[in-house]
Amino acid sequence: MKTFFTFLKGIWKLVMLMLLVLLAFSYAMFQGRFVSWFLFYSFLPFALYALALSFYSLKDFEAERVFVKTEYNAGETVKIKVYLTRTKGFPLFYMIIEDGLEYPLSYVRQKKKAKTLIFPGFRKEIFIEYLIEEIPRGEHFFRTIRIKTGDPLGLIEKEKMLPLESKILVYPAYEELIYRPFENHYDQGMTASKERVQRDTSMAIGIREYQPGDRFSWINWKATAKRNDIMTKEFDQRQSHDVYIIMDCAPNPHFEVIVSFTASIIKAILKKGAQAGLLTSGVERGAFPIRGGESQQLELFYHLAKVKDNSPVTLDRIIESERFFTQQNVALMFVTGQLTKPLIEKAGYYAQCKTSRIFFLIKKAREAPSKQELALKAAANARGIKVVMVQDGQFQEAFSEVSLR
Repeated sequence: MKTFFTFLKGIWKLVMLMLLVLLAFSYAMFQGRFVSWFLFYSFLPFALYALALSFYSLKDFEAERVFVKTEYNAGETVKIKVYLTRTKGFPLFYMIIEDGLEYPLSYVRQKKKAKTLIFPGFRKEIFIEYLIEEIPRGEHFFRTIRIKTGDPLGLIEKEKMLPLESKILVYPAYEELIYRPFENHYDQGMTASKERVQRDTSMAIGIREYQPGDRFSWINWKATAKRNDIMTKEFDQRQSHDVYIIMDCAPNPHFEVIVSFTASIIKAILKKGAQAGLLTSGVERGAFPIRGGESQQLELFYHLAKVKDNSPVTLDRIIESERFFTQQNVALMFVTGQLTKPLIEKAGYYAQCKTSRIFFLIKKAREAPSKQELALKAAANARGIKVVMVQDGQFQEAFSEVSLR
């Protein structure tokens, strides 16, 4: 239906153009003076150009969108180039080129706008460039490029949407942290250990299938040849420093900071040599087993790039239903923007599992904790749960001995 009305609009403008030419000619014939003929001949070139433009098609335009790279971190500046080529050199007085940005990119500050006015003339190759500053986290799609042209008097206008799909992935911003594993002493609480996570490789207690992050020297060649699959030695750990992170995906104004801090501690934990897993419970549940290595970081970062704060349930309900990670001796880290009494009570369940529990309460920069949060912190300490306040921009203090105060 829209195409039909666009066609009728083009026919109507063409009819109006012919009527204007006839009126100008009639005026010159009846007046027969210099001024009337001057007006007619002055208007005639514009009318002829508009008439020729009405028969010119924009179908011969082809578009190409070029990125410097397709993967970014949140906050970076993205440079985008758009190339337009055509086969016919018909003179175009002006052209508006607009890259179809979808939400949220359409609301991001642009140093050079995605909508540009140029005067191409006879050129067959057209090029524009624009910048998106501080690009937000997420998977962003570019689907169309809109071009529009017309005659100088605005009698005839041409517009076309060029389908051109592209995608860029923006990982969450992160800070370089120094991760200090918390040694769990059940009588004295938790202390931060500065030693690098190690395994006792002097004695193998079994074999298992190869996992990303295993060292080459751990491969059991005899078992590998027998099973026709890569098998590695299983060593006894001096102490389990594996970490399972539960990230709160409930709607929260601090959600982007929550995601950024989660990405920062994942990178720090894996860099330390420990292993990490992740649980997010938005509309689409994401549960990743505890593993190590660069492949684990890439998988978790890819998930964090797309995660949204659309969880239909609160974090305490998630803790109550998701208890599969208590089957192992791992440290539990909860990253949230809201501390509640049901949340502390549900986390207290893990006391019988002798599992270290740490809550990272995310705050804005220079935001102080409320009286209710201080009271909940004291209740958490009584249950053996550590609560650490993390302010935006000061992630490096998360693993110091600073507590919520």
